[in-house]
Amino acid sequence: MSPRTQVPQPSPRKKAGLLIILLRCGFLCGLLLCLGFCWFVYDALQPAQPHPHTDGIVALTGGQGRIEASLRLLSQNQGDKLLISGVAPQTGSKALLPPMPAELKNRITLGYQARSTIENAAETAAWVADNHIYTLTVVTAGYHMRRAMLELGRTLPGVTLYPYPVKPPALTRPLTRVTLRVLLTEYSKWLGALAGFVHNPSHS
Repeated sequence: MSPRTQVPQPSPRKKAGLLIILLRCGFLCGLLLCLGFCWFVYDALQPAQPHPHTDGIVALTGGQGRIEASLRLLSQNQGDKLLISGVAPQTGSKALLPPMPAELKNRITLGYQARSTIENAAETAAWVADNHIYTLTVVTAGYHMRRAMLELGRTLPGVTLYPYPVKPPALTRPLTRVTLRVLLTEYSKWLGALAGFVHNPSHS
């Protein structure tokens, strides 16, 4: 019988060197994620900037102030038409919209199909195609804007998008535990969207 082949084992020095490399890589990744989160929070807190008149406005439901901001933009003729995307099936226009002139109300479409940001993008794309829209104002919370613009950009490659972030009450105190949890959740969802992962269970 031939002697059993001995498999060479890495020396303790090599093991230590590999461990150091892994720790450094982990530290670098963690640092990049932390810096990215700091930038994400800073970006989420930025106020809306003036932008030109657009063919349409879309409000992505799921947080306070979004519908009100979009209605204000429409009444100021900042856009020709308005889509409110992600309306709950049981919610009618009377419960959702304040009293307004019929001319203004006729420019509003309520979208009942979306239950996630990806579905918001699909619903918006269908409305954009039906209404021949080439420039679009996007109204959503500041912490949701990056992911919304990413998903809308994927479904509307020929449409120019203008962000109009809304500052919800949570962002008035960004360092509280609840707000930080929301920001961390949205940050992770945005990173997932960048990587191509799908987040369908709910929308923000």
